[in-house]
Amino acid sequence: MADTLEFNEIYQEVKGSMNDGRLRLSRQGVIFKNSKTGKVDNIQASELAEGVWRRVALGHGLKLLTKNGHVYKYDGFRESEFDKLSDFFKAHYRLELAEKDLCVKGWNWGTVRFGGQLLSFDIGEQPVFEIPLSNVSQCTTGKNEVTLEFHQNDDAEVSLMEVRFYVPPTQEDGVDPVEAFAQNVLSKADVIQATGDAICIFRELQCLTPRGRYDIRIYPTFLHLHGKTFDYKIPYTTVLRLFLLPHKDQRQMFFVISLDPPIKQGQTRYHFLILLFSKDEDISLTLNMNEEEVEKRFEGRLTKNMSGSLYEMVSRVMKALVNRKITVPGNFQGHSGAQCITCSYKASSGLLYPLERGFIYVHKPPVHIRFDEISFVNFARGTTTTRSFDFEIETKQGTQYTFSSIEREEYGKLFDFVNAKKLNIKNRGLKEGMKQSYDEYADSDEDQHDAYLERMKEEGKIREENANDSSDGSGEETDESFNPGEEDDDVAEEFDSNASASSSSGDGDSDRDEKKPAKKAKIVKDRKPRKKQVESKKGKDPNAPKRPMSAYMLWLNANREKIKSDHPGISITDLSKKAGELWKAMSKEKKEEWDRKAEDARRDYEKAMKEYSTGSKSESAKTERSKKKKKKQEKQMKGKAEKKGAASKSLSSTKSPAKNMSESFKSKEFVSSDESSSGENKKEDSEEEGVASLPPSSEESASGSD
Repeated sequence: MADTLEFNEIYQEVKGSMNDGRLRLSRQGVIFKNSKTGKVDNIQASELAEGVWRRVALGHGLKLLTKNGHVYKYDGFRESEFDKLSDFFKAHYRLELAEKDLCVKGWNWGTVRFGGQLLSFDIGEQPVFEIPLSNVSQCTTGKNEVTLEFHQNDDAEVSLMEVRFYVPPTQEDGVDPVEAFAQNVLSKADVIQATGDAICIFRELQCLTPRGRYDIRIYPTFLHLHGKTFDYKIPYTTVLRLFLLPHKDQRQMFFVISLDPPIKQGQTRYHFLILLFSKDEDISLTLNMNEEEVEKRFEGRLTKNMSGSLYEMVSRVMKALVNRKITVPGNFQGHSGAQCITCSYKASSGLLYPLERGFIYVHKPPVHIRFDEISFVNFARGTTTTRSFDFEIETKQGTQYTFSSIEREEYGKLFDFVNAKKLNIKNRGLKEGMKQSYDEYADSDEDQHDAYLERMKEEGKIREENANDSSDGSGEETDESFNPGEEDDDVAEEFDSNASASSSSGDGDSDRDEKKPAKKAKIVKDRKPRKKQVESKKGKDPNAPKRPMSAYMLWLNANREKIKSDHPGISITDLSKKAGELWKAMSKEKKEEWDRKAEDARRDYEKAMKEYSTGSKSESAKTERSKKKKKKQEKQMKGKAEKKGAASKSLSSTKSPAKNMSESFKSKEFVSSDESSSGENKKEDSEEEGVASLPPSSEESASGSD
């Protein structure tokens, strides 16, 4: 049996919404990765207590219960996959995959059973519905009623708001059944109540989203943001990722908390909580717990008394409570040495951080894009100026993000980073083998040192140095090639301080122009026109004798009709195949008969060719004689034309003295302006006369000589 089972297009039920993803079962446990958020749920094999197979809305589903009471539901299996899953559970988890169908009688009375974090409403032995108590936000009691209210999920199309249970009055052992019911619910429910004192409080922290100054109170199960206008309570279970990002000015730090589901304020949803800290701000922190409790709960990750930078303390406390890694920028370094790139997204300017497993943009609006959800990236020319470029990212869902106004000096570094991460680059086309090398089921906040990336960085540096050397040597730049890494443009922009004076300034600016170093002229290489291939093959003479057929072709022509009659409706290709088979199967004696016929045909062809060649030689001699005669006539005609031209010139020279006398009275200005135009006209006239005087034969000979 295989060590792993993998299933695509499996749906996990979370607060009424079905989240699609991938499920993998291995010896170590069960892993589910959400396709939308990239969140990974990992259930260890030792924690599994029960597995249930049952029919659900999307086909068949798998319900897993753990020893600590957690419930996981996965839908989208086919009925035929039950045997495979059942055998896998027996072999690797030592569990029986039980088949239990839900009751569909439609009764609304029955018994309630509490098991772990699950409330099950049963009719007889069959469950009708189950409620995970972690989804309960509030529980209230009436005379004989218990009302459960639920956390809402924005992704769910239909949300369950509340459920009411009627509890019949009984007085067994003096216990009120309504209160007993409510206590069982509240003991497991995820009710956010600020009971007791906070573990610690951070005062007046600057928050970018939601904007304002907030006091952050840290409780064991949730985070409380207390501001002047709004309060937010964030359970640690909704925290997806933590980021600690240095600002480009190296004096501030961003601490980003990714949330799913997001916190709400009216119709606004905040998927990210962004705090801004100054590096110089220090704090001394004392936890509101004794040392034994701190050691027992945090296992050495926190101590009762701590001191250091404010951002370090906040991130350290959050990491210990949320139990998630903090993502920091990877090995990327921009042109200025910073670990981020200044750019614009939509209307506002911000910072783009290339991480080990994705990109994050802060801060308005914050965007986190994982590498595994990127379809391709694109480097585009800036729309307003050539001094910047745009970086476009398109996800597999079709969403496009455009980060614009990136300095062209960042192009080389960013291109090398994208190339090292094996992302598809649209400009270059999709290349084979550009698939990401990391584990598909790994969480996107796990940062590991990448040796391949380091090597690519070194190669990128060498490449950039070589490019700089070559750019110093030659200042050429063509419009077609988009190389933002190079230094200055040949043409200064309109409002540039280095823009040279325009040519309309005249000779007065020649002194200033001489002082400036002259730019190297662009070398334009003349392209040689391609020579048309002269057709060497002469036209075929229709009177020439035809080549003789081979023995096989003579046989085929004689037997073609017979093969057609034996195989009615046969195609041309099949007929040729069949003929080939028959020819191969034919005996030598029969083939010799057709070989003799082919030999006779060859002799006849050779005889005919001799007669044809002797006749063609005499014809070629005649044509040569006629060509020579024509050339002689053309020369004679040319000589006569030249004599006529000389006679006309002599006549014009006799009339010229009168003309010269009249022209001598003209002023200099009149002569200089008139001569240029009259001279050109005379030239054109003489050329036209010369062309007209030539006979057709002389024109043809001239064009031929050219």
